Amino acid sequence: MTAQNADIIRRGYDAFARADLPAVFEMLDTEITWHVPGSSPLSGDYKGHGEVGGFFARTMELSGGTFAIDVQDVLAAGERVVVLCTVSAERHGQSWSSPEVHVWRVTGGRAVDFREFQGDEHTEDAFWSA
Repeated sequence: MTAQNADIIRRGYDAFARADLPAVFEMLDTEITWHVPGSSPLSGDYKGHGEVGGFFARTMELSGGTFAIDVQDVLAAGERVVVLCTVSAERHGQSWSSPEVHVWRVTGGRAVDFREFQGDEHTEDAFWSA
């Protein structure tokens, strides 16, 4: 199951990179919980496809569609999948990128929980809040 869970998450990131949101939502449980730390306009807890979809839309709105995730590694053990990545975006003429760790829980072939851990929460909050 570990390799299958890692593959599910990899496919989700690939779909997101292609802006194929229907494929992204196929891998997310309808009641997924999504947590983004900090105090930016994107920070908070989201639940379900509707709220997570709103989070995606707001992220693209704030970045003018430039938000991207570069996946460096996907590690899995049981239900847990950890993604080491770099996120980047442009906003108001400023470029930003930061390492992040994304921790997923996958059960029954779908992601049921997502937690983001930012490399520099203060800088990320400032970028999204400007």
